[in-house]
Amino acid sequence: MSSRATPPTPAASVLRLAVLLEAGLPPLAAWRHLAEVDPVAERVAETDGPDRVPEAILDATRGTSDASDWACVAAAWRVAADAGAPLAATLERLGGVLSATDDARREVAIALAGPLATSRVVLALPLVGLLGGMLLGVDTLGVLVTTPPGWFCLGAGGLLLFVARRWMRRLVARAREADPTPGLGAELAAVAVAGGGSAEAALERVAAALEEAGLPADDSAAAAVGFARRAGVPVAALLRAEAREARRDAQAAVRLRIAALGTRLLLPLGVCVLPAFVALGVAPLLLAMIGSTLSAF
Repeated sequence: MSSRATPPTPAASVLRLAVLLEAGLPPLAAWRHLAEVDPVAERVAETDGPDRVPEAILDATRGTSDASDWACVAAAWRVAADAGAPLAATLERLGGVLSATDDARREVAIALAGPLATSRVVLALPLVGLLGGMLLGVDTLGVLVTTPPGWFCLGAGGLLLFVARRWMRRLVARAREADPTPGLGAELAAVAVAGGGSAEAALERVAAALEEAGLPADDSAAAAVGFARRAGVPVAALLRAEAREARRDAQAAVRLRIAALGTRLLLPLGVCVLPAFVALGVAPLLLAMIGSTLSAF
């Protein structure tokens, strides 16, 4: 019951599947065993035959949070099956790639924890200013909701906070953006070449598999194949090296954006949050004090 409550990640499922296939189980039998712990495998195991597995994977995972990872599995299965490459070895390598991708996502989440906490604290500053005035015994809330100047401050402060929130969320989203499948084209081309086909046929199979899985086209494999032909080196090894480099470059780009995020968050702070603090915290306090002073005369 607990395994059903917390299904394994696509990487873990793929690695388990590779072990089952390596042990000699037929593909659909391996999926049926995996279905004991993974609901995606349960739907895939019901398909008509091994050739229909990629379609079943895509249908079972469409719209889910792991859809991109499972699309990689579908594409790799299609390429390996069409090229005659060993499924077990292909899935074992793909499982390692997906595990590395999961690790990279965790690093991104950890790196973003600080900037996200900072943005939440910053957005709370105007409300803190408003509550501070009330704690001092000044009816700042009454000024905001019952006087024309207060209405102006309330509207301006609320608009500034809304803009600041949207601005910060966009900055964080841009810092988090990353290619979900860096180097996949080269990785799949290496699988196709390992099946014994020509490099040109491998590129065609990879392009067709990526299109079927709904994944973006990847031209890195074509460049690596051309270089390998000119240099006279094994194309499979070069393709895998190209895939590793693409994954490192993608992760480095994300780290650079996250490192710059802390500085970029200062822009909405200065342009929106601090003026909102003045509008919601300082201005009502001054208006209330001026009003009480005038009423005393």
